[in-house]
Formats: sequence, structure tokens, C-alpha cells
Amino acid sequence: MDSKFIAFRLHSFCFLLLFSHVTFGELSYSFPEEMKRGSVIGNLAKDLGLETGALSNRRARIDTDGTDKRYCDINLNNGELIVADRIDREGLCEEKASCILRHELVLENPLELHRISLHIQDINDNSPQFKEELINIEIHELAVRGARFVIEEAHDADVGQNSVQQYSLKKNDNFILAANGNTIELVLDKELDREKQQKLNLLLTALDGGSPQRSGTVVIHVTVLDANDNAPVFSQAVYEASLPENSPVDTVVVTVSATDADEGINGNITYEFGHITENVKKMFCIDSKSGEIRVIGAVDYETTTSYEIRVKAKDGLGLSSYAKAIISITDVNDNAPVVNLKSLTNPIPEDTTPGTEVGIINVQDRDSERNRQVRCSIQQGAPFKLVPSIKNYYSLVTTGQLDRELVSDYNITITATDEGSPPLSSSKSVQLSVADINDNPPVFEDQSYSAYVSENNKPGSTLCSVTARDPDWRQNGTVIYSVLPGEVNGAPVSSYVSVNGDTGVIHAVRSFDYEQLRSFKVQVMARDNGSPPLSSNVTVSVFVSDVNDNSPQILYPAPEGNSFMTELVPKAAHGGSLVSKVIAVDADSGQNAWLSYEIVKSTDPGLFTIGVHSGEIRTQRDISESDSMKQNLIVAVKDNGQPSLSATCSMYLLISDNLAEVPELKDISYDEKNSKLTSYLIIALVSVSTFFLTFIIIILGVRFCRRRKPRLLFDGAVAIPSAYLPPNYADVDGTATLRSAYNYDAYLTTGSRSSDFKFVTSYNDNTLPADQTLRKSPSDFADVFGDSDGSPEQKPPNNDWRFTQGQRPGPSGATGGPEVAMGTGPWPQPPTEAEQLQALMAAANEVSEATATLGPGTMGLSTRYSPQFTLQHVPDYRQNVYIPGSTATLTSNPQQQQATAQQATQQALPPPQASAQPEPPKAAQTPASKKKSTKKEKK
Repeated sequence: MDSKFIAFRLHSFCFLLLFSHVTFGELSYSFPEEMKRGSVIGNLAKDLGLETGALSNRRARIDTDGTDKRYCDINLNNGELIVADRIDREGLCEEKASCILRHELVLENPLELHRISLHIQDINDNSPQFKEELINIEIHELAVRGARFVIEEAHDADVGQNSVQQYSLKKNDNFILAANGNTIELVLDKELDREKQQKLNLLLTALDGGSPQRSGTVVIHVTVLDANDNAPVFSQAVYEASLPENSPVDTVVVTVSATDADEGINGNITYEFGHITENVKKMFCIDSKSGEIRVIGAVDYETTTSYEIRVKAKDGLGLSSYAKAIISITDVNDNAPVVNLKSLTNPIPEDTTPGTEVGIINVQDRDSERNRQVRCSIQQGAPFKLVPSIKNYYSLVTTGQLDRELVSDYNITITATDEGSPPLSSSKSVQLSVADINDNPPVFEDQSYSAYVSENNKPGSTLCSVTARDPDWRQNGTVIYSVLPGEVNGAPVSSYVSVNGDTGVIHAVRSFDYEQLRSFKVQVMARDNGSPPLSSNVTVSVFVSDVNDNSPQILYPAPEGNSFMTELVPKAAHGGSLVSKVIAVDADSGQNAWLSYEIVKSTDPGLFTIGVHSGEIRTQRDISESDSMKQNLIVAVKDNGQPSLSATCSMYLLISDNLAEVPELKDISYDEKNSKLTSYLIIALVSVSTFFLTFIIIILGVRFCRRRKPRLLFDGAVAIPSAYLPPNYADVDGTATLRSAYNYDAYLTTGSRSSDFKFVTSYNDNTLPADQTLRKSPSDFADVFGDSDGSPEQKPPNNDWRFTQGQRPGPSGATGGPEVAMGTGPWPQPPTEAEQLQALMAAANEVSEATATLGPGTMGLSTRYSPQFTLQHVPDYRQNVYIPGSTATLTSNPQQQQATAQQATQQALPPPQASAQPEPPKAAQTPASKKKSTKKEKK
């Protein structure tokens, strides 16, 4: 903006009204019209002495009166007042000499109101204009020199120096121009001669005083006529009228009149408007015959308060005169007050102190004077009031404490009423919300809670639920539950219960035992999510109810298997005598601990009875001689729970006056029902014997099968059939008797290649030396038996290893033939069934010897069994063995068997030989004893 077109003028003043925090001042700026949008008018921040950022922080804004258009705005970044819209002085103020636009600058925190007066300076942007492009004038030829003819002046929308300043008439022979203010006259300088020139064209130019200078022209067409020497004359030079606004159309405002002294056509007067604006043309019209000025548009006082109209009267031959009509518009109370909400703090924190300003209200009425006076009011019952501030501004302040939990929203109606007649009013509703503050802690629905749970409950089961309400909003009203730290029986309370943080449901963490814990208390805290958070606590009492989960415990007599309890009953006891008493307790409580006693089994059912509730055992009748000395009672103790649990005990009674009369006190403990342990031991013994016999049979079967199959000395390495063995070696059949003079049977298990096996040296020179060892390699084994290939046939047995008749197995007293006695001839026949049975019995005797070494009555079992268990009543099945179909009896006496073995050994021993040969094996060994000796050699 060019500085030469701007003049700045600042007037500022401040004063106190109702509140000290409100100030009022005025700023005035002068600048030319038609400035571009965004042009800077002035700097408000600098002129008000404020920092640049203060305008933004204090919500600076431009307010206008009513619905006036806002032509300027504030740049909050730098505080400059800039042009917001096109400003045309002629359009805003028309022909007024002074054109002022009034705006208001509003600042908040604190509230300040500054008036801004914008003085619009005129620029020469309009040229002078005549109403018509051609002016027709009829002048009589008899007009004398110096006659004057009025010409309507030119109009320039600009004002002051930029308006019309002078006129010029193009040089001609007959007329000169006389201008006096707004009156322009053609002066006849030389008489006209119609016969010489009937028509003349004159060029009239209007010039303004602007820079650059502008001009406007009009052509004056002069027609020379006969004489018309009188012009119309108005009755008044100025006509004034008053017109109420909103007057209906066709209302007569004023009537102008003019007279003409001429007669005939020269005296006929017509009326018309002179030069008028477009607004006047739309608002009024004039009757050309009567001179009545009528309303043709909507008259509004708030738009234009007065109109000035130039009226022209013209006779029939063209002579005219002018008058002025001034129409003043009077105000009517036709505008209701308008309530404008300029600023509002929404939502309002509920902790706002009374007297806090929450809004700024502006009330405007476009009427004038008394019609413009406005009263504002607010509805009753709301904690708010309106406080008058500056001019037509009001502050909306609080009058009491706000509580969102009681009222969260306010719908405030503000009513404005003017002082007109009749008064007009309007109202505006303001919606205010109260912002929540975390000012309420959670509140539990109950002061305390009780939970009941049965013992042995499952972990995670629900105990109860606590509920707390928080009237606050959103996160301030969100409740979170937790268990406060504590101890129950020395353990953290968190190991007993837990609470769901969202729902408040309390769960059991463990299974409760009524006998250990009957009740406990837990502190539960409800906390909101506000800042800072608020909380409250409640006590939850947990009661554990009893469940019948404990069987009765018998204290006397002691339970079975722990001790041996015996009561003596005198023989002279009468019926009803107290014999003994069963004492029992139950860890449960209530009816679950109510005990009842009952005899479920007794030696003599009619001899004793027991008290149902006392447990006392009494005689039902007198003791008689026929009663058994030993009385066994089984007593059952039941509780009253659902389902009922019970325990039993045994009571052993002796009907005797003295313990000496009892021959075997220890036998009283024997009872068929209580002999389960003995039965288990017998079953175990039978099972072991059966397994052993089965194993013997399997071994015999395997040996029998191997006689017909080649034997492998190595598993998967070298197969050596029995045909390759030395001739004096042969297999042993199932009876374990020798068919050759001396034979050895070697059994190699899998993996024998990784171990050594030594053969026992015999008395025969053809036997395998004892110092030879079978190694892993089959070639080593072949070297030992290098001579075996040269003896395909078996050599006859050595006579030194012949069995005598007494050494051979078989029934007692069996004798052999002469061949056998002489040690020659074929090998004896296979053993008979009796011989095989005798060998089997020898194995049984060996088992009995092994078990006998463990001590009598124990059957070789572990001492973990009760020492009271004996085999005195178990028959000894080893005493005699009977052979079917034979009168012989095989005995298993170890001493007799040992003597027989020693005798046979002495008979079979040969004469002493060289000390280099080891002692040969005994010839009278039974298969069982052979196995035993073999086991010892292996060990």
C-alpha cells in the first residue's frame, strides 16, 4: 500500500465499568478506497502495546454491528489489520462527505473491547456524468440577449475535490455558459434568428478536480421556436417529508407543485426526477402530472435514514425549473434483539470456582434510540448469571459449585428484550457440558461381604462377587479391583483368594480344609483410573463349611495291625456289666462328627452289646460255662455325614479270671478274616515253586531237542557240529546220567567270544588239558582239537569210570547185570520213570535245604512281614513222596541223603594216583546236586 494514500490516526482511551478487568478503547485508521485484499491498514498489536503472540492467545477477533459486512480482518501471526473485502466508498456512503466504517476488536482473558473506526478516503475513480446524453431545449426566437436557460448539472459519485468542479461550453456564436455552484445556465449572447438557423448543437463538458482529472460531456440540442417566455416556478424550493420505515408500497410521501404563467401548451407542466441514484429509483417514483412522490420499494431505516431527491418541472415548450425533496425515514421497532455468542468455554470443569467467566454474550438491535435499548436475562435454576460488561456485551459467569454427577449438561436460554413499543425479544440456547473431575472414590454396594464355601473346593471356584460404583465418567469411573496384601495363617492372602480386576468376582486359589481353616477375612480394594486415583476398601469374610471328608478315628482300641489289645471279662460278669469301651473321634464338625457304634461281627452275637452313642461294650446276659473263652468283636464306628463314613476295629475279649488259665495267648490273634498275610505268603511260595519246576521242565526239553541238532559253539562266528568233538565226549540226556566214562558238556552263551572258558582236566589222557583256554578266534579252538579228525569213531569208555550198583540212580535195592559189574559191555538202558522221579525229588530236597537255612517258619521270606506269622499250621508237604504203582517211599530227609552220598563216594573212589591228576568228580551226584556243584564252580 502506498504510504501517501494512508493516513493513520489513533485515539485510545480506557475507563472502568462494572469490572476492573474490562477495558475499552478506540482505534482510528484512514485509508483510501479500492485497496486490494490483504493490504495492510495498520498494526493492532503495536498500536495497543501488545506482543505479537498475545492476540492469538487472547482470541482476538473483529466484530461488526448487526449483519454488517466485515471489510477488514486481523493477521494473528503479526498483529496487522488487513483489508478483507473490496471497499467502495461510493457504494458504502454514497454522497456523504465523511465515510466511516465502525468495527469492534474483542480480546479475551481479560475481556477488552476496542472500537475501530475506518475512515474511507475518496479517490477519483468516477467521471462526471450527465443524466442524459442529449439535452433538448426549445428557445423562442424572440428571446432577448441575456436570456438564461437552466441546464441540469452533471453528477460525480466522488466527493470533495474529486467531484465536479467546473464546466466548459464549446465555443459558438449564440450562447455562453454561466455556472454558479450546482446551477448551470446557458446565456443567450446573440439573438437567434429562426429563419437563419432553426437548430443548434452545443457541447457541454463537466470537469472534476481529481488527479488525474476526469470529465463528462453532454450535447445540448437547441431548437429555435416562437416565443415562450415564462418557465415553471415551484411553490417551494425544498420539500421535506417524514416517512416511517416499512411503509407499504404506493404510499404518498410528498407532493410537489409548480406553476407557469404562460397559457396553452406553454403552461402545461410535467414533473420528473432530476439526477438520482439507483437506490432512489428503486425506492420512489413521481407522478408526472400531479407531482406526487410515492413509495415503490421497501423502506428500511436501518439501511438509509434519509433521501434527497431533485425534482424537475418542465412546461410544454421546454422551459424547466428544479426543486429539492428531502425525505426522512423514521425508525419503527421492527428489529428484535439478536443474541450472539462471542466466546464460550465448553466443557466446564466441575471444580470451577463460582464467579468464573465461561462465556461472552453480545446483544445487538438495529433499531435506534429507545428501540435499541435491550435487557438480557437468563432462566432461573441454573448456576449461571449474566453480568453487563461493555456496551452491549455480557459475561456469562458461574454462581455456584458445579457437580457433574448431579447435572452433567446445562441448556441455558438467554432472552433479550428491547424497550420498543411493542417490545420485541429473542432468545438463544447455549448448551454447556460439565467436564468430569475425579472427585468421587468408588463406593461398594455393601459395607461388607460374606462368602460361604464348602471345604475341598476346586481351585479357581467362585466364592462371591463384590461391586463398587463410581459416579465419575470414563476412566475416572472405571473401577479396578484388587486384593490388599495380608496374611492368613502366616501365608500371603494372595495364596488363598484372587479377584478379577474387571468384574470383582473373587475366586479361590487353593482348596480349603475346614479342619485347618474355618474362616478368614480379606480386604478388597476398588480403585478408579483417575489422576490421581481414588480408592476404597471393603472387608470380605470367607466362611468354610464342613464336608464329611474325615472318617472316624478310633483311639481305643488301637486299629488293626498296630498292636494287640485284649480285654479280660470275669466269668462272674452279669448282664449289663461294662466290659470295655470304644473311643473314637471325628475331625469333622456338626452332624458330620456325630458318631454311632455298632457290632458288625462277633463270636457270640447274643453275648455282648455296644452303646449306639457311647461306644460302651456291655454284656447282654450272664456269662455261662458254655461260652467260648475267646470272644472276638468287630466294631464299626459311623458318622452322620452324607455320605456316611466309617471305621472298624477289633476287640479281643477273654472270659477268664486269670491270664494263667489261657494256654496260648498268642493264638488268639489268629482269625480267618485276619489271615490274609499268611495266605499271601503261601501263594508266593507256591508261585515260586511252580516257576522253578516249569524252568526245570523247559531246560530238560531244550536238552532233548539239542541232541538232534548240531550245537554252535559261537553265535554267528564258527559252527562246530558235535561230530567234530573228541570221541570220548558226548552230550548229556535229560536224565543227567553218564553214557561215557567221563563226559563234559560246554554251553557258550551269545558273546562268549569276548570271554574265556576253561575245561576241567580229567583223568583220561585223551581229555582236553585244563590249561587250554577257548578264545575268541575259532582257529584257536581248532588247534586244541587237532586230533579229532583222526578218530571218527568213539572209543570205548575207560573202565575206571564205571558206576557201581549202589552208585547208579534208581529205586532202592536195584541191582545191575554182570556186565555192569564187570565194567564192560554196552551202556545201560535209559533210566526208568522211578529213576527220573528220584532225581526230581533230589532237586526238591535241595530247594528245601536252601529254604531251611533261612530259619523255621519264615519260608525264606523277608523279615518285613510280621513275626507273628508262622507256618505251624501249614502241613509239611516234603515229608514223604509216594510213587504211583510202587510200594516204595521216597524220603527227603537231608541227613539220610547225605549219608547215602558219602557211602557211594567211598565206594566209587579209585586207588590213589599221582598227585599231578586232580581229584575226579563224585560218581554218586544226583542231577540236582550236580547242578548245585556246577553253580558253585561258576561262582
